[in-house]
Amino acid sequence: MNKNTLSRHRWPGLLVLALIGLLLGGCFHQAQQTGPNDDTGELNISLTDAEGDFLRYAVTLESIRLTRSDGTEVETLPQNTQVDFAQYVDMSEFLTAAQIPNGVYVQARLRLDYNDADIQVEDADGNAVAVERIEDIDGNPITTLEVKVALEDRDRLRIVPGIPALLSLDFDLASSNQVIFEDTGPRLVVEPVLIAELNPEKPKPHRVRGPLQGVDVDNGRFSVLLRPFVQRLDQQQDHFGRLQVETASDTVYDIDGAGYAGSEGLRALAALPAFSAVVAIGDVGFNPRRFVAREVYAGSSVPGGSLDVVRGHVIARQGDRLTVKGATLIRAGGSVVFNDRVDITLADSTVVRREGRTESQGPDAVSVGQKVMVFGSLTDEQAGRLQMDASNGRIRLLTTRLRGLAVALDTSDPVAPLTLELQAIDRRGVALFDFSGTGATETEDADPANYQVATGDLDLDGLELGSPLLAFGFVTPFGSAPADFEARTVAEVSAAPAVMTINWQPPSANAISRLDDSGITFDLGEAGRLQQVVRNGVRTALAGLAAAPRIEPAADSGVYVIQQNGSRQLFTRFDAFVAELQARLDAGALLAHVSANGRFDDTAATLAARRLRLRLR
Repeated sequence: MNKNTLSRHRWPGLLVLALIGLLLGGCFHQAQQTGPNDDTGELNISLTDAEGDFLRYAVTLESIRLTRSDGTEVETLPQNTQVDFAQYVDMSEFLTAAQIPNGVYVQARLRLDYNDADIQVEDADGNAVAVERIEDIDGNPITTLEVKVALEDRDRLRIVPGIPALLSLDFDLASSNQVIFEDTGPRLVVEPVLIAELNPEKPKPHRVRGPLQGVDVDNGRFSVLLRPFVQRLDQQQDHFGRLQVETASDTVYDIDGAGYAGSEGLRALAALPAFSAVVAIGDVGFNPRRFVAREVYAGSSVPGGSLDVVRGHVIARQGDRLTVKGATLIRAGGSVVFNDRVDITLADSTVVRREGRTESQGPDAVSVGQKVMVFGSLTDEQAGRLQMDASNGRIRLLTTRLRGLAVALDTSDPVAPLTLELQAIDRRGVALFDFSGTGATETEDADPANYQVATGDLDLDGLELGSPLLAFGFVTPFGSAPADFEARTVAEVSAAPAVMTINWQPPSANAISRLDDSGITFDLGEAGRLQQVVRNGVRTALAGLAAAPRIEPAADSGVYVIQQNGSRQLFTRFDAFVAELQARLDAGALLAHVSANGRFDDTAATLAARRLRLRLR
């Protein structure tokens, strides 16, 4: 199998703050946004979010503070900024560039403000629902939250002259947040988990955004004043620092709606007025450390410029009318509004391009399921019924992610060798999508139970039926299926971190068939609707496996929790956990819910748990 095309990836549901130290040097308490000196070096901080269950998770980031071994504290964030963690999937965004002192750093601390939080989750019917109640594990309302982690042993951050450093701080959204749906609405319980890793093995693509400071055409580079997240792009201050961006001959550009490549694009960028809005996507290079752009967007091609912008997924199309769900509306001038649905009108004059490509496609390239960024003019601003005219606008087709199980594989099929039982498109359940009109004929419309994927030259050797899969690519043009989807990458994720969840409604005395120091075997006879393992958002039904589901302790270490009548008891030894659980069951307790994180073996239906939580009644 070609590991570059089909592989078993680690896709942890983590929020990642990647701190990249460059030009290292000195000693003071507040990080500066000025140039380096003999005692200071530059620390570039970037942020990303892998998969999570939130449509929106916007809170205010107040502080990112590092503690040196001598007790010196360094604040690296120049000012508060709101961050929607749900928007950063498989990508990091440069947040700030600051001078920090030399030394060995032993702790990192993150402070979040939830007072004006805007958190949205999806209910069972696929509707966006705002979370109004945010509490800690004791039921107290959360206003601010501080998360810290020790940087120990090999994960100590050493800042010394001339040696770059890379540190990732992972705020585990999946483990830190639990959404509980109640009659009065969803309730969010936050129990923060922060993990540190030095020099992560698989750095992600990075994004830079902000006003254009200058262009050096001869040397193939330009500089940007950093404006992270929802900061206005047209401000000329450099509170968040500045970053130099290198380009290459294959860098593609989208500037004021026109496509360019290579040096031609850099010259077009140089022709823009000073402080024009720029977004660059690329990779961090080494020897020397640098940021190299693969894609550059500028001028009116950047959200928040002269046009209104809607970003979301096409859930239906009728003629020249699209319905986009989960839409984030970015108004001309920079304000951001979260709205569940927007109706969009397009025409033959609408310019359509795939991200990272310069050539234009016709409006039929936009089909159901496609993730899009639409530039146009808002024509109806009434809440709940927003409408946009993109007849003279533009649509950018964004990389779209499928989740599902492999149900058919025929490498001799030249059209669609892979068929999925499609569960979700990005985070959205397939029941939300109306696939009418997607096929060349009505009988060929996309069927989520048998969703046909073109894989091109991808190597599918070793793929097994029933495997949980992610596929990255683009939906085929409207009215042309099959195939339904053109995959650029297919990832088999059975080895990814898993979450096993089972509930019993009502709570049951017969939920456990075997309990000893080696593990817990469960009986699904009286289990409720929730009985599954999830890996990177792909669900595997436990009832469909050959063996009864079982949880065993992980080989290294774990945390095991029993909850009952509003109290919780924590264990780090599995045998002590089992003894207490048995005592409570003997006293008449009933099992209502189990949730565990770890690695799952499909053949044995066994999860090696690093975290296990049981709720008794």
